[in-house]
Amino acid sequence: MQNYGRGQAPVITAPSSLAIDMNPIMRAVYGWMTLGLVVTAFISLFITQQAVLPNGMPNIDVLNTLSGLMLPAIIVQLVIALGLSFLVNRISPVVSGVLFFVYSAITGLTFGVIFTGLAISGDFSAVVKAFFSTAGVFGAMTLVGLTTKTDLTRMGSFLMMALIGLIIASVINIFLRSDAFGFIISIVGVLIFTGLTAYDTQKIKEMAHEAAYSGDSGFGQRVAIMGAFTLYLDFINLFLYLLRIFASSRD
Repeated sequence: MQNYGRGQAPVITAPSSLAIDMNPIMRAVYGWMTLGLVVTAFISLFITQQAVLPNGMPNIDVLNTLSGLMLPAIIVQLVIALGLSFLVNRISPVVSGVLFFVYSAITGLTFGVIFTGLAISGDFSAVVKAFFSTAGVFGAMTLVGLTTKTDLTRMGSFLMMALIGLIIASVINIFLRSDAFGFIISIVGVLIFTGLTAYDTQKIKEMAHEAAYSGDSGFGQRVAIMGAFTLYLDFINLFLYLLRIFASSRD
């Protein structure tokens, strides 16, 4: 649930021709993000296929292997997220890109465990519903972020505070184990990441504008990768909270 660079990006007034120069950077953002999602989806579905036997029963050997990998995977994810967030200007775009795909692959591993549980319990349809719902909401809100003339900076500050509260509430519910509280957390999570998608898109657009205006290709590459990572996290978190809602509605 990390999100990169949530400070306000500089807004630079540039000649109209620079709007065309900015487009390749934004296309790169969505291209990188899409590739990351493809990696995550492929690995998660492959793991699910291996972990569930043809008769619908779990493959115990695979599940035991996965359970042993979960803690190291989460630690590596945290390290990568922090590294990309704080060292983006000190590492090359190539290394940033590799780390992004490693993060995407590890996310696929963790989602594979979730999908396996849903497949075994007969609730895998929740994954399909959550994906299409996420795609629709994300598409609409990223379009808002690209086209709105309203400055979303204040909304972003409020959403970040709400996100901190969401994390605290999630930790509390680990001990409470309340399904009702968990359902409320999921709804709030959807609302937060719906708003963050629009806010982050606008922020990345402004950073892409600055990169195009500066003419610094390295800066543009960093904006593309980190923008993709930010929107990837928004999509993944939005999907996760919607998945919890759809899965819990079948209980």
